Amino acid sequence: MVILGIDPGFRFAGYSLLKTADHKTYLLDCGYLPMKSTQSLAERVGIFHRFFDKKINDYTVTCLALETPFLGKNAQNFLKLGYLRGILYLLSDTHKLQLCEFSPREVKQAITGFGGASKDQVARVILQLFPQLEKPKKEDVTDALAVSLCGLWRGNKILY
Repeated sequence: MVILGIDPGFRFAGYSLLKTADHKTYLLDCGYLPMKSTQSLAERVGIFHRFFDKKINDYTVTCLALETPFLGKNAQNFLKLGYLRGILYLLSDTHKLQLCEFSPREVKQAITGFGGASKDQVARVILQLFPQLEKPKKEDVTDALAVSLCGLWRGNKILY
């Protein structure tokens, strides 16, 4: 199984690719996709689509893991995030991937054992689990790793 965990965003989209084989988990790739705020919304949606379509093809991804969105103070950002989530749903259907979604609380519970953990606590656990990984420049990367691991460990919440 190869799982792609994504923390979507219009400025930075975190991602991680994990593979399970012989009861072991391997980190294949992780990072973030930067996009410029000077680019139009349509350009960024296209960049996002092409980037993740390529990752799915390059790594023969079988499962896509996402965190359910959190409605913060800005409803406009929440709405725009829906565009990226729609792209991920489309990619899931196009490539016939399993799709798992988890609430932020579920992800934190799976990684730290406490659903109210801070982002910093989640990042510390992720860095302990993957000692070869240097602390990423963006939290989006450790968030994506947490979502990927949650998908591996609690993959029974498959939507597609």
